[in-house]
Amino acid sequence: MTLVPRIRARGPIVSTARQNCGLWRRTALTPSFPIPGNEANRLRALGDYDIMDSLPEQAYDDFAKLASAICNTPIALITLLDDHRQWFKANVGLDASETPRSQAFCTHSIMNPDEVMTVEDATLDQRFASNPLVTSDPHIRFYAGAPLVTPTGEALGTICVIDREPRKLTATQVEALRILSREIVVQLELRHSIATLERAVLDQEQYVECLQEYQRDMERVRTNLEELSVTDVLTGVQNRRSFDRKLDEECARAERYGTVCSLLMIDIDHFKALNDDFSHAVGDENLRAVSQLLQSELRAQDSLFRYGGEEFAAILPGTTLKGAFVIGERFRRIVQRAPWRRRAITVSIGAASMDENMKSPRDLLQDADRALYHAKQHGRNRVSTTTDCT
Repeated sequence: MTLVPRIRARGPIVSTARQNCGLWRRTALTPSFPIPGNEANRLRALGDYDIMDSLPEQAYDDFAKLASAICNTPIALITLLDDHRQWFKANVGLDASETPRSQAFCTHSIMNPDEVMTVEDATLDQRFASNPLVTSDPHIRFYAGAPLVTPTGEALGTICVIDREPRKLTATQVEALRILSREIVVQLELRHSIATLERAVLDQEQYVECLQEYQRDMERVRTNLEELSVTDVLTGVQNRRSFDRKLDEECARAERYGTVCSLLMIDIDHFKALNDDFSHAVGDENLRAVSQLLQSELRAQDSLFRYGGEEFAAILPGTTLKGAFVIGERFRRIVQRAPWRRRAITVSIGAASMDENMKSPRDLLQDADRALYHAKQHGRNRVSTTTDCT
């Protein structure tokens, strides 16, 4: 295990790193360090933990401090090795963040995952005697590293201790390094599990958001379908189905609160002749135009419906028969005065209002129909009320 200084490092370590940088690049295709037989799986496992170049974490710093204290060494590191470098997750006593893997003591340690590798005097070990970090600053002499082995058997790096003097570890200290290595792997697993859980939560939140958006889309579709189901496609006003429901609601409300409700039935005069003379397309155009004119005269509380064929209906809540006659006259006049291109268009209108003798909304509808029939029988282009029918 050897070391590459951070930018603020001083002295020969900087020059050593620069000197070895070229060698590191030249030997990239033919590594000058031993490679474990499970290297592909090892690198994949290291990537899965997503820990390389992560920010400092107190738990790992504490493990390194414990190793330094237990083994009585000035330097302790938690190292992780990728395909070309050794990076320090925790660092006690050394002003550096990583090293080329080709110079790392730990790259030899991970070759035997079940053992704590000990180098009592690096100057006497042919693997490290000429290492720049042995021959110059920081003058490493003693090294001991316990591999960090995943549950599936890949050695990702080590917990290691370093001294500048030759020395030996006691059996207790060696066992302590083994224990610390296992606890560090537990911490890695915990960190990985938390990250996986966080991703799962985010994925679930995204799924819930997608589901909510889908539900909103379905609600919009449902609303559109409901609108289509109660809207006359040709004229854009509400259809007969909506009329039946609205008439029941307004009559029940008027009865409950003791108010009035009136109804206008509106028929376009001589509409069949218009279709016969100018085609159904022209008839449809005039139906749309009449509906727009009638809508322009509606009050906020009123509702207009296409009752069927050339007939329209207007429900007028809170309106007396006299008020219904006035609104009917507005309808009649605006249609009569419109600038019709082919033939003048007029409407006949029957007006009725609820009274105490009515047993159901059907009675109101029958009265309005009777008044409409009266208007058509007495010259058309007029408004008749139920009082005219007596």
